[in-house]
Amino acid sequence: MNPQQITALEIDLLVSAIRQAHGYDFSEYAQASLTRRLDAWLARSGFDSYGAALSAVLRDAALCRQLVEAVTVNVSDMFRDPIFFRTLRAEVVPYLRTYPHAKIWVAGCAGGEEVLSLAIILREEGVADTCRIYATDLNQAVLERARQGMFDLREMQRYTRNYQQSGGSAAFSDYYVARYGRALFDADLLRNVVFAAHNLATDADFSEMQLILCRNVMIYFKPSLKERLLALFDGCLTPGGFLCLGAKESLELRGIAPHYREVAPQTRIYRKEYLRAARAEAAP
Repeated sequence: MNPQQITALEIDLLVSAIRQAHGYDFSEYAQASLTRRLDAWLARSGFDSYGAALSAVLRDAALCRQLVEAVTVNVSDMFRDPIFFRTLRAEVVPYLRTYPHAKIWVAGCAGGEEVLSLAIILREEGVADTCRIYATDLNQAVLERARQGMFDLREMQRYTRNYQQSGGSAAFSDYYVARYGRALFDADLLRNVVFAAHNLATDADFSEMQLILCRNVMIYFKPSLKERLLALFDGCLTPGGFLCLGAKESLELRGIAPHYREVAPQTRIYRKEYLRAARAEAAP
């Protein structure tokens, strides 16, 4: 075997061992992206090879968590893709308003930027008290950061611009206070948010959701995992509910596509049809 083949085999063994020993399953992550992130971790780890790292990762849960943090993608912005949030405000919030209690799942919430963006919109539209957000991620470390609602103050200028372009009309600075170079957001924004660890590759779904956001997550998965994940979302989304994907993701050619329509071009906000349940009941 040549060196590249040996490295590929060592990565396969490492991924399998992590799944069996610690429960983190990366077997259906896109190979190129996974290898690139593992290589970056290995370069910082002090190990000469994946083979040398294998035994230590199996025995050291803290080291395994460090590896997981390196592999999982935790980069986001507040009000990322402003047109998306403008459309969500105009098309999705009126639907949420029809429910006395609406449930929202933000899958792969990273550091909480998207959760706070959504919470701000819900407050401004007067539905914050009737909506519960379930924010999940595989990475425990970023979940803890998300719970804190604290970000680099230098990011606020860009976040303010995104907010304004997404339809926000308030003073964005009213939502946070500056402390020692950090922006600490109003804790009340997260009052109806439940943060929880969740592995999209292996864990079960949440039931009866009216809105699901899983943006810029599936681009790192193999096609088989994408299909399984979309079926999982479809199973817990109520008829008439909305599924939101990232700008580079789409339902085109996916198994659930016939039962969804995009509410506005290029927004990747899809609405689940109402008639599906009725047809199922009418079938002999």
